[in-house]
Amino acid sequence: MHPTLVRLGPIEIRYYGLMYVIAIVIGIILLQREIPRKKVGLTKDEVLSYIFWVVIGGIVGARIYYVIFMWSRFYTHNPLEIFAVWHGGLAIHGGIIGGAAAVVLYARVKKVHFLDLLDATAPLLALGQALGRIGNFMNGDAHGLPTDLPWGIVFPRGSIAGDEFPGQPLHPVMLYELALNLANFFILWRLRKSEHKRGFIVALYLLNYGVIRFFVSFLRADSLMLGKLRGAQILSVIFVAGSLLFLFLFKLWQGDKKKKKN
Repeated sequence: MHPTLVRLGPIEIRYYGLMYVIAIVIGIILLQREIPRKKVGLTKDEVLSYIFWVVIGGIVGARIYYVIFMWSRFYTHNPLEIFAVWHGGLAIHGGIIGGAAAVVLYARVKKVHFLDLLDATAPLLALGQALGRIGNFMNGDAHGLPTDLPWGIVFPRGSIAGDEFPGQPLHPVMLYELALNLANFFILWRLRKSEHKRGFIVALYLLNYGVIRFFVSFLRADSLMLGKLRGAQILSVIFVAGSLLFLFLFKLWQGDKKKKKN
């Protein structure tokens, strides 16, 4: 268990970065098939630029979210570290918000419907999150609390988890999220061709991930806190409530054909 896969002189390939690259490559391949299938109105070359801007928006959003929560504890005394993304500090909820904002802006520029793009992208985001947890596991970050369960993992010294809880078995929450995010991906990917209205897939993604992260966060040792509340759980409740409202208000699970019959 080590964050670095390969080191050749000054060149270093880390598991976490590799997982990002793999997720982006898979996203490019699948979106270049999925977006034309949905008749969104983007060419294959435009799909590449779309992914580029969504990734940038996601990284910026993830960083801003993390900096806000860690401002008083760290960044107020180290303002230049705000830009040192390579030192770590990205939060998925901020990434979702930033990436979604990039989707809306890109859709407006290209004059396509933003919900079509969000529906096409949401399953792949769940897959990317699953791959990202492999990087977290190898880093020993985004770690869990101590546990007596037989599958608890002792992380090595030198990792964030190992230094905080030396010699103690911890909940492998990264692996919990890996499995649950994979399940979310397969559910969304299977349902993407079903009869439904625009926005159904992304609303279901937010609902599923909100539930996943809300409960997994109880076992996380490194949660970003807002007072005495976990920031991830607050955002997860908002995701769940918003997606349920959206689903039932507009009955997104109903397809156009079913609507016409009624």
